[in-house]
Amino acid sequence: MSAAVHAHPQSGPALGVDQTGKTRRALSEAGQRGRWWRFSAILIITAVVLVPIMVTVVLAFTPGPNSTATGLTFENLSGVFSKTLAATWLKNSLVTTLSTVVVSVAVAAPAGYVLSRGRSKAVSGYSLLLFVMQSLPIITSVVPLFILFAGMGLVDNLLGLTIIYVGSTMTVATWMMAAYFDSIPISLEEASWIDGCSVFGSFTKVVLRNSLPGVLSTAIFAFLLAWNDYLVAIVFLRSNEIFTLPMGVQSFFQQNATDWTSVMALAVVMMLPPVIVFATLNKYFSVGGIGGSLAGR
Repeated sequence: MSAAVHAHPQSGPALGVDQTGKTRRALSEAGQRGRWWRFSAILIITAVVLVPIMVTVVLAFTPGPNSTATGLTFENLSGVFSKTLAATWLKNSLVTTLSTVVVSVAVAAPAGYVLSRGRSKAVSGYSLLLFVMQSLPIITSVVPLFILFAGMGLVDNLLGLTIIYVGSTMTVATWMMAAYFDSIPISLEEASWIDGCSVFGSFTKVVLRNSLPGVLSTAIFAFLLAWNDYLVAIVFLRSNEIFTLPMGVQSFFQQNATDWTSVMALAVVMMLPPVIVFATLNKYFSVGGIGGSLAGR
């Protein structure tokens, strides 16, 4: 009888621990099922989004109606470059896009630094002005810009197109750089000032070196905006030799609406540069280097 009385208090905690373990296992299993459901949903959505791209790629390497080849072939790609101005269109797009990226990042980086570190009324007013400019769609300024550029000889000109791309990219690029600079502790710059570095020196040697992900994000944004633009190009470009690749694809499609394999081959040519850019720069996206810079401080 007494043994039973002494054994009873020990059974309570044992049952409690067992019940807690069961609860944790149940929660863990529920979490695993939730993750699998989320993963399955993301997988299905991704597959649906990729279907048009896969169809485009398959058609680009499928023999055309007048082809004697069987299976997958590169005839469509070689035919596009030999029978059209695809190489010229590709060069025009690369020139305007890379110029836009370089100028946008070069101007947005110091401008974003001023927005991030400045606290004066002038900086606040400049920030508000950028916000207002960012809220305006590009279509509202296309007609005035066309009239202005026509008088300056910049219509049907890659230089005029690049200027518009830089201007339309600048506001968002500046905001992106300022947002990333906000995440960099000012104590890093103060340490460089104590070591005798100037403000510009600390900006280039400390802030920019720790801002590679922000710079690359801004560069990719400018790249995609300039590379994929069609609205501005169709207004300002007239000559076939000055067309960018989106204009070239549209022009080629209008002339060869029944030759889907060749049209898709040219579309694949347009898709390749963004894919290469993302595949090359993806490994550089990291935010872990900033915290390590503060070790010991």
